[in-house]
Amino acid sequence: MAILGPDLPGTPAADCVIDAERVRALLSAQHPDLACLALERAASGWDNEMYRLGPDLAVRLPRRAAAAPLILNEQRWLAEVAAGLPLPAPVAVRIGRPQSGYPYAWSVIPWLPGVAADLADVGADVGIVLARFMRALHRPAPTAAPRNPARGCVLAERAAVVEARLDRLDAGALRLDDAGLCLGGAGSARVGDLTREIWRGALAAPLEDTHLWIHGDLHPQNILVETARPAAVVDWGDLAAGDPATDLASIWMMVGDRARRAEAIEEYVVSPATLARAKGWAVNFASVFLEAGAAGNTRLARIGERTLMALLEGP
Repeated sequence: MAILGPDLPGTPAADCVIDAERVRALLSAQHPDLACLALERAASGWDNEMYRLGPDLAVRLPRRAAAAPLILNEQRWLAEVAAGLPLPAPVAVRIGRPQSGYPYAWSVIPWLPGVAADLADVGADVGIVLARFMRALHRPAPTAAPRNPARGCVLAERAAVVEARLDRLDAGALRLDDAGLCLGGAGSARVGDLTREIWRGALAAPLEDTHLWIHGDLHPQNILVETARPAAVVDWGDLAAGDPATDLASIWMMVGDRARRAEAIEEYVVSPATLARAKGWAVNFASVFLEAGAAGNTRLARIGERTLMALLEGP
């Protein structure tokens, strides 16, 4: 798994202290056979902190209350879902419980090798690999599967939030002077108009099967790459039953070449309605990443910028 370094700007604030001393204390109390292993902080994300534990393991701990139920979903469902996938997923090997002032459940998971896709050179077949992964994942979920109010849901339920972000971006909240796309600068009206046209098409697209397993957060920082090929998919907190179009947004995040995107869409066998909704979900993710960029998170800003450029280029 890629080491991301210190807290990233543009992400929600943590509501609890997670440091090596606390992680070591939790391990000592609940999994003492692991407490002697080397421990090193590896990542701080939107929802979780990650500590590498020895050469083969990692400790994954929610850093805010909103993430607490998500790790429970991972612990309950990921083993079942991952069993049928062509790429590895970090299924928990140990479960932790709240203790010693730390308020949330936590997991010990495998340390999967690879570099986050937004930091790696990715081969020309990434779209095909990703499409086959999603086809394997997007199978009927059981009735008891979790739902996610922000992922896999009806896009109209996200309309107010997404459109408010687009308004802020058009008003000049973010400007990428050196990246070929300037929101709030010269040419922004054209970019804004085309983006909103894609968004409106997504809102108008009819729903199809919306009770399939989805990853829910399938963006380049959650796809690990080795030797230019996807090697694993991580961060399954948004695992849910929902609209597979949510995950299909990754095609525009991950595949830079227009013809390769068309191949990925053909490989997955996307209906016109699902294709339209997938583009809408790509607009949603891009707006989130660009707004994080406005707060200084340049990695997410670049993902958002590339996603919008791919959407505007097509298909």
